[in-house]
Amino acid sequence: MVNFADFDTRGYPMVDVRTGYGQWVDSYEQTVEDAMDIAVLDRLAVPRWEDVRRAADLGCGTGRTGAWLRGKGAAAVDGVDVTPQMLAAARARGAHDRLTEADLADTGLPGAGYDLVISSLVDEHLADLGPLYREAHRLARPDGLFVLVGLHPYFIMAAGMPTHFDGADGAPVAITTHIHLVSEHLTAGLTAGWQLAEMREAVVDDAWIALKPKWERYRSHPVSAAYVWRRTEG
Repeated sequence: MVNFADFDTRGYPMVDVRTGYGQWVDSYEQTVEDAMDIAVLDRLAVPRWEDVRRAADLGCGTGRTGAWLRGKGAAAVDGVDVTPQMLAAARARGAHDRLTEADLADTGLPGAGYDLVISSLVDEHLADLGPLYREAHRLARPDGLFVLVGLHPYFIMAAGMPTHFDGADGAPVAITTHIHLVSEHLTAGLTAGWQLAEMREAVVDDAWIALKPKWERYRSHPVSAAYVWRRTEG
């Protein structure tokens, strides 16, 4: 297991997920770039978003992913998050049919009830990937998909940068960050019973440099990764 503390170059004070996202909620939409996750989802070939009858959005946050799914034609989306303030923002956005405050390892959602399970920018906050992959497998219908997109482990290590935001006093605050190698995702997914259907890695390119000029030093470095898993058994 790789320890983020071995790569941390910022030394920001760190808080747990519920505390951090509860404090970040008001500025979250203005600081998270679609290039990190939405742009990667847009490039996936396997998912047919318009055919999704019901999706489970795990770690739904303010509802960004749910709104994107609805825009792509998904008929219904249920959201789960551990942070009440994020759920309130998602509720105001109105993209989800049902919103639940729960741990992603134990959502309480109906088993085998979803064509698609999706999780965006969540895995770096989990100490262990296994429970997420197992819960997603429980939720998916036979032949259903689990799509996970997040920060690339290489980028977290190369930049030495945790997930962070500026607190009310303007000082940076980090949220608990873990590094999961690609092999850890593959092991967790296969162990949970998934079959890998597609994987994409995005790099820091011209579009990213336009958004964040200081990232020129990371040009061509992997920044995001997306995994598409299929539940093949009944």
